[in-house]
Amino acid sequence: MKRFVIMTVGKTHSGKSTFAKVLNGQLPNSVVIDQDYQAEFINRYYRSLQPDSGPNTLKHAMSQTIVDYAMKETDFHLIICNSNRSRNGRIQLLNYFKDNGFATILVYFNIPFDILKDRVAVTKRSTSIFRSAATFDEVLARQEAEVHVEPGEEEADLLFTIKNEGDIQTVISSILSKATVR
Repeated sequence: MKRFVIMTVGKTHSGKSTFAKVLNGQLPNSVVIDQDYQAEFINRYYRSLQPDSGPNTLKHAMSQTIVDYAMKETDFHLIICNSNRSRNGRIQLLNYFKDNGFATILVYFNIPFDILKDRVAVTKRSTSIFRSAATFDEVLARQEAEVHVEPGEEEADLLFTIKNEGDIQTVISSILSKATVR
């Protein structure tokens, strides 16, 4: 069976985690690896080990350990759920999966800023995942100010773009048609 890695890309509150959960429920033999879970665990139990600034190397190391375990010890399709907004970081990670025999799918959440702003204003999500922000509004403002290169078709075997909620099931159906073929 060909294994797939499905990686989500997008700003906070664009729907990446919700999409990953729905896809996981429909894609047999799959697992979601969401860095927010690692961030929450580290912040709860190991906050003193967190770097004060720069890359969150502890969270990345923990995520890498989980990814490596899932790759080597299971036959699951992997749904990688985090923002992955750095082009170089995405390409490096996708190439890692390709080098390990995975077919790669990138799902880009290109949701308008005003919709994200509205979602952040009413969110009930816990801020326990934060290391250097106080609110999701702050995270969104920071992400909006970043120089961001949209994902390109050359990055993965397949690229899908979600611009609104109506695109979600269409993209999931397309992924299922590829990943469930024996």
